[in-house]
Amino acid sequence: MPELVMLVLNDPDQTEDVLSAWLEMGVAGVTILSSKGLSQYMGQRSLRDDLPLFPSLEDLLQSRETPHRTLFVVVPDGFDVAALVAATENITGAFDEPNTGILFTVPVSRAWGLNRRQP
Repeated sequence: MPELVMLVLNDPDQTEDVLSAWLEMGVAGVTILSSKGLSQYMGQRSLRDDLPLFPSLEDLLQSRETPHRTLFVVVPDGFDVAALVAATENITGAFDEPNTGILFTVPVSRAWGLNRRQP
């Protein structure tokens, strides 16, 4: 059965390395989203306490937030997901460690367009 692989990557600077590793393993068609977690969302709603007495426009627009990257792809039946996880953890560190990210899979009962060839 195909699987949806979801990776929420804490360090957006690791995105290119993860994508390169996934491409080497035969993964194609990855979708990448900029995302943020609950703590970032709730923190954004509060007043900033680091502004100078007379802030400039740059000070007001500057954000302390570092967005995460969410990568997702559907892999075909029989794909070696364990090897994909291992290759990803070689870049991010073990997902059991803090501030690395979250990776999970979900079974996909039906999928269309997985076998399209790129021109």
